[in-house]
Amino acid sequence: MTETLLKIEDLSVDFRQAGEVTHAVKSVGFSIGKGKTVALVGESGSGKSVTALSILKLLPYPSAHHPSGRVVFNGEDLLDEDEGDLRRVRGNQISMIFQEPMTSLNPLHSIEKQVGEILKIHRGMSDTAARARVLELLNQVGIKDPEMRLQSYPHQLSGGQRQRVMIAMALANEPDLLIADEPTTALDVTVQAQILRLLKELQRDMGMAVLLITHDLGIVRKMADWVCVMTKGEIVEQGPTADVYERPQHAYTKHLLAAEPKGNPPASDPSAPVIVETDNLKVWFPIKRGIFRRTVDHIKAVDGISVKVRTGQTLGVVGESGSGKTTLGLALLRLISSNGPIVYLGDRIDGAGWKEMRPLRKDIQVVFQDPYGSLSPRMSIAQIIEEGMLVQGGLSVEARDARVVQALEEVGLEPTARHRYPHEFSGGQRQRIAIARAMALDPKFVVLDEPTSALDMSVQAQIVDLLRDIQKRHDLGYLFISHDLKVVRALANDVIVMRGGKVVEQGPSEKIFQTPETDYTKALLAAAFEIEATGEGVVAQ
Repeated sequence: MTETLLKIEDLSVDFRQAGEVTHAVKSVGFSIGKGKTVALVGESGSGKSVTALSILKLLPYPSAHHPSGRVVFNGEDLLDEDEGDLRRVRGNQISMIFQEPMTSLNPLHSIEKQVGEILKIHRGMSDTAARARVLELLNQVGIKDPEMRLQSYPHQLSGGQRQRVMIAMALANEPDLLIADEPTTALDVTVQAQILRLLKELQRDMGMAVLLITHDLGIVRKMADWVCVMTKGEIVEQGPTADVYERPQHAYTKHLLAAEPKGNPPASDPSAPVIVETDNLKVWFPIKRGIFRRTVDHIKAVDGISVKVRTGQTLGVVGESGSGKTTLGLALLRLISSNGPIVYLGDRIDGAGWKEMRPLRKDIQVVFQDPYGSLSPRMSIAQIIEEGMLVQGGLSVEARDARVVQALEEVGLEPTARHRYPHEFSGGQRQRIAIARAMALDPKFVVLDEPTSALDMSVQAQIVDLLRDIQKRHDLGYLFISHDLKVVRALANDVIVMRGGKVVEQGPSEKIFQTPETDYTKALLAAAFEIEATGEGVVAQ
């Protein structure tokens, strides 16, 4: 039998705020054996991260407290340890990879300084020894040209590179236990596959245990030996991963396993009227050097792309980070400068200034990736949704309020929600509010920029159903930008695959997913659907 490394017994976590008590975690218990992987699975708010943060006592004490429980690591109860003892454990015997590396890495420190700091504090290494070890770690986690990256700052790295740096920091002292909190959320499917493969290899080489926190059941199937399913602060089911997947017992587990975007996109209609089209569109950003800031080269974010979006149809745009997907969307919205014709309902708008574009804004809308960042925290939901109506003018106070209520009901929210603020809603609810804001002006064309990337699987499925329903009712044209190919397959009837600012493949959705032609498209599909490329195309496993 595998020796137990960590044992959590009857753990409860309460939060006290303004006289109210929230029971975030209720009598949770599980064990992790040496070298094994245990997954905590559940939707946002289920208590996964609070449970993990309790292990190292990283919660905001004293507002957080433990009415009951023990966290026994190598025979010692960490909840009874003082800060001095915990500092010897944190980052040394137990390390943690946080969900969002951009907020976890210090923007003012270089990569060398941030990774080296751990080695100097815990191992007392000199600058020279720490530098050598940092280079070794960056090589180990697959950072290309690590010497060139030592003096880079977090904002100069891609999402996948930042996550690799976080892994390097977590593994610097060869911990016995690694806690990985949503380590691949919002990463491209190919980068996600690389990160998961890397974690498995490092775990095998170092013999460390892993506590994996995620809402993505596909990751759990690949990574975990044992799975614990959480909801509303409780573990409702746990067992060997294969058993839980093949023979789920609890209704909530069955709900999670069934929660994938389903249904079919609208039938492709080449005769439908074209809403927006462009031909040979280019967006080049100049690279300037020297004292006089002369242009020495260009970043070709969008390089000669032609697309058509039709009424009642969805054009899916897929590709990795940096492929130019969002830049293409912003150019079509006339939010950034571009070169090439952009035609809206038969009229060219590429030369239109902001005054000429203003009347068209009600017809051309956008839903951004992160609703928490795109919704003003200082405005109520009613103010957020009616802002566009105020700008466009022509409606009375009563008419605007009625339209706000209608928009909220259309996205499945209660009208009373309009008196609340964004922080009072879940991620899925905030995305519904962002969609309501876009739909309140009754648009004809909507750009959807990764609207489901950071949402739980069941919430993703709800948003996909909602978008499909709204499109059908209003005959909308969508440009749907995503790296999640499962969502694209459920929404888009036509697809373009982008890489390095160019289209590498395009065509009807069914053709792209069933018989991809390029190696790049096959690689994307293999990462997303666990399919195997063959001489005859791709075959599902």
